[in-house]
Amino acid sequence: MKKAATKKKKAKEFQTPYTVTGALVKGNAITKLSMLIMGLGNIAHKQIVKGLMFLAIEVAYLYYMISYGFYAVSMLPSLGWREQEKVWNDAKSIYEYQAGDNSQLILLYGVATLYLTFMFIIVWREAVKSSYKSELLAKAGKHLNTFKEDFKSLFDQNLHKLLLALPLMGILLFTVLPLIYNITMAFTNYSTSGEHLVLFDWVGFATFKKILNIGDSIGKQFYSVLGWTLIWAVFATVLNYISGMILAIIINRKETRAKGFWRFCFVLSIAVPQFVSLLIMRSMLQPTGIVNTLLMKYGIIDTALPFFTKAIWARVTVIVINLWVGIPYTILQVTGILQNIPAELYEAAKIDGANAVQTFFKITLPYMLFVMTPYLITQFTGNINNFNVIYLLSGGNPTPVDATAGKTDLLVTWLYKLTVDKKYYNLGAVIGIMTFVVLAIVALVTYRNTTSYKDEEGFM
Repeated sequence: MKKAATKKKKAKEFQTPYTVTGALVKGNAITKLSMLIMGLGNIAHKQIVKGLMFLAIEVAYLYYMISYGFYAVSMLPSLGWREQEKVWNDAKSIYEYQAGDNSQLILLYGVATLYLTFMFIIVWREAVKSSYKSELLAKAGKHLNTFKEDFKSLFDQNLHKLLLALPLMGILLFTVLPLIYNITMAFTNYSTSGEHLVLFDWVGFATFKKILNIGDSIGKQFYSVLGWTLIWAVFATVLNYISGMILAIIINRKETRAKGFWRFCFVLSIAVPQFVSLLIMRSMLQPTGIVNTLLMKYGIIDTALPFFTKAIWARVTVIVINLWVGIPYTILQVTGILQNIPAELYEAAKIDGANAVQTFFKITLPYMLFVMTPYLITQFTGNINNFNVIYLLSGGNPTPVDATAGKTDLLVTWLYKLTVDKKYYNLGAVIGIMTFVVLAIVALVTYRNTTSYKDEEGFM
């Protein structure tokens, strides 16, 4: 009951009488006409600049739609059909090529037009509500802000709108729009298979069925890569956390001398660019690298160890090297938490006769898990998308014959190979969607079942 009352209170708090429905039902003729001519209500109530801005947006949108937008949307169902033609030019006595349709551009411009239309609808709603608000304020004899007053409010009570405007525009243009475009690509046959790189068609869920079909070669590879991706993410996250936590506790002990020196040794690896470290490690572990060369020189082994040529060896190798890369970050995180655990807890535990093990499991570990659970979820997500470690170390190898994915490939590295190397863009788009689904389910389910989420204020 309390939650329901709180929700109702919040709903009332954000309710406004200036709605599109109110404008349609209760608005006067000018307000209703402003649904066709944006900004008319503002202009009628002497908010000239605001009204002209809304009108300019409408004119620009209509100009775009008439000049190209309607054509772009009309081409979306077919994605084009005209192929490039070779035509003889009598005047020049040569063959000339006439460009045909490009399905990729048709899809891009079509999606962009629909996206622009959706954004225009949002602005149109704001324009209608603004006109209706002007009408109601004028009827009530209240003050209507001028453009100068509205502009000044952006540096006062509406400062959040000013500061969020540019980041929001960046997200909408460079994140949301490309994401929608990539999602639509998953429902086409845009790939080198069948030579559908210039002209391609809608195929519905055929690509999804292909990937999810374990009887298909791509399907088998998908389940294999998915399984290894999850195994890798679990091992990389858990081992990094446990190892980093142990080292941080050892360094943080009162008996440990030169704490700053030991922390510096581990943090030093962070200062070196990761791609440099990984490429050096890759060279050292090659069959003719320094590791195998020294081991064979001193008679420890007879043949070179297959660090990247056998599946089990390669998988263990990337996990171990990832520990070396990731542990320093965990040490820094855990050190900050350890130094903020109240000393009174340890003193009380010591008085009660608790030993070091009991103190760790009853005080230190619960405190760290409560604070670091969001970080662990983030780290797990990052490990699923850990392109650098896999691609720079093993390149996804070893790769079976006629396979597009190697034994150490993650979903993200496989996606890269499918798109950049193989040009299977539709498969890559589906893999991207699958990766998002896996990450979203794991992250949301895990976080919502943690103490950090359920009892944020209750710890201690």
